[in-house]
Amino acid sequence: MAWFEHNTSRIFYEEQGSGDPVLLLPGFAGSIEELSALQEALATRYRVIAADLPGSGRSEPQPRVYPATFYADDARSFVALLGHVMAGATHLIGFSDGGEVALLMAAFTPAIARSVVTWGASGTLTEGHRPLLEMFYNVVDNPIEQMQGFSNYLKATYGEANARAMTQNFVVAARAIIDSGGDISLSRGGDITCPVLLIVGEHDFMAPPALVSQLATPIHAVEVLEVAGVGHGVHEERPEWLAQTIRDWLGKQ
Repeated sequence: MAWFEHNTSRIFYEEQGSGDPVLLLPGFAGSIEELSALQEALATRYRVIAADLPGSGRSEPQPRVYPATFYADDARSFVALLGHVMAGATHLIGFSDGGEVALLMAAFTPAIARSVVTWGASGTLTEGHRPLLEMFYNVVDNPIEQMQGFSNYLKATYGEANARAMTQNFVVAARAIIDSGGDISLSRGGDITCPVLLIVGEHDFMAPPALVSQLATPIHAVEVLEVAGVGHGVHEERPEWLAQTIRDWLGKQ
């Protein structure tokens, strides 16, 4: 395990396995621990570089102030991390916000991306996300029933004050992104030259199939795989299926 500093971020990462490099990124407020089964499965064939997003897991600063540019800022930080560890062209794999960052990395620096795999990422925030963001803003102090478990996780992991700051700061940034048109990586799809696999849960409330299909349209070499009966956290609901699917797909690239 190690840390890498870039601009205002101090990124926690660890490496496992050998072979072609893979960067594995969890989502907002998550950590590489929640992707440990996938990390283990990939490490039998690949050099896996697993890293927490700035402000989440063991990466810093905590609590983080999220600017409206944080997706792009993080993408540039992880490109710098891959240069630091001398990874070269890398398979980029990310869940939710980690997937958004992976797509931007491939768009900004095509030479660094051997392929991209995401689930729970849609490349955009829309007006339809505003009600979800309002619930997210209040998730620490007044969570709806469906978010009680997430609220408990945040407070247990980060402490109540930090959890409140990180979620509310995130929502402020997300609202600003919507106000400016909602684009994260949608407009940059044509800049992604490597193969891309977009996995989407049938019932994903954050990155629904319609938005993922829209994201796929400008990408040159893309496959969209919809998973029936699951939501946002495909890695939680279908962990063995996800690991095998990603391993098989990477083997063809």
